Amino acid sequence: MLYHLLYSLAPEFSAFNVVRYITFRTAAAALTALFISFIAGPWLIRKLAGLRVGQPIREIGPAHQAKAGTPTMGGLLILLSLTVSVLLWSDLQNRLVWTVLGVTVGYGVLGFLDDYCKVRRRHAGGLSGKTKLLWQFAIAGAVALTTYLDVGFDKELVIPFFKNLNPDLGWFYIPLACAVIVGTSNAVNLTDGLDGLAIGPVMIAAGTFLLLSYAAGHAVIADYLTIKYIAGSGQLAIFCGALVGGGLGFLWFNASPAQLFMGDVGSLALGGALGTLAVLIRQEILLAVVGGIFVVEALSVIIQVAWFKRTGKRVFLMAPIHHHFEKLGWPEQKIVVRFWIISIILGLLALSSLKLR
Repeated sequence: MLYHLLYSLAPEFSAFNVVRYITFRTAAAALTALFISFIAGPWLIRKLAGLRVGQPIREIGPAHQAKAGTPTMGGLLILLSLTVSVLLWSDLQNRLVWTVLGVTVGYGVLGFLDDYCKVRRRHAGGLSGKTKLLWQFAIAGAVALTTYLDVGFDKELVIPFFKNLNPDLGWFYIPLACAVIVGTSNAVNLTDGLDGLAIGPVMIAAGTFLLLSYAAGHAVIADYLTIKYIAGSGQLAIFCGALVGGGLGFLWFNASPAQLFMGDVGSLALGGALGTLAVLIRQEILLAVVGGIFVVEALSVIIQVAWFKRTGKRVFLMAPIHHHFEKLGWPEQKIVVRFWIISIILGLLALSSLKLR
């Protein structure tokens, strides 16, 4: 909205020409989301505390009883700052922006209902897994189908580090896109178990996709890097910038000891956003590299459950894997910082793939 207003004033006030540049609006979106988080954060914490929207703690697992009662649903802060910032600085005529924003809000609503059930029942179990998966796949399926049917859509799958290996997926693209969006959403949800653990890799992944989105939306840069040119995808860099800014603002309150927990309203939404970004700019496989922490967290749960059902024994002391390290005696802050460092390395590795072909 603000972009359209200022852009219309550019002929009379030349200084407003700066809003034409995606780079400027990306930085503006990040700062806007950050300031909204700083302003709204204390109010939201007081409001949630007053409503006694405290985080239920599972009885099985590492001792986190000191965190019981800490306000949850903090993802609302990220969604508020992100949505307002994107609406202010993005080109609202861009279909890709509305697609990723719609998935983010849709998954946020689903996560909110899950959190609400947990708080109301005073128990760590919320909506049933089948219910969540049903709605997650319904939203992801709508995105996958509409994207597939888009005129001029390229059905080839991009394989990182290989220049000419781009298999044509055909209709198989639809289930792949659904799996990417739903899988990433749930993987981020599993990662959200320690103060600041999930939001760090989310911001790093968003920063990486900021650069990838901008490159994919610029014909000259896309051709130079030999990546797929996606018309209009440059606007997604603004979404990514807002996500980084909103994430930083949330981290201000979520850093150990956390004043506010993300909750499913945040983790499901942010994971869905990252998965959708990867699908829209055709970097589905590269997401597995950028979000390697999320992949490992999800795999640790899958391996643990499958092996226990088969043998009655556990591979890890506890899953997801960050709890395994807790059981080994690692301090919470050490786990979080080391996971962040790994995420930065993976982000750099993903960006290096653009020229290592």
